[in-house]
Amino acid sequence: MNTAIERLSQLPLGTRMVVRHRIDGGLTDALGELTSRDSRSCTITTRSGPVQVMFDDVQLAKEVPPAPAPRARRFQG
Repeated sequence: MNTAIERLSQLPLGTRMVVRHRIDGGLTDALGELTSRDSRSCTITTRSGPVQVMFDDVQLAKEVPPAPAPRARRFQG
């Protein structure tokens, strides 16, 4: 088993992570919260919605720090 899949199967749900996986035509990253997993896939909930990633397509996976706090808007006047 590759180490990325081992990591995905051991991290607790709710962990913020990035998963690089194969898609038609190349690779892409899913950055967000690990929200579910079963024996064949996991779901990463990103800012644009949930992304289901099949374990067979996983290339890399790692935990990442929490997202930075939103920056205050600057007054333009």
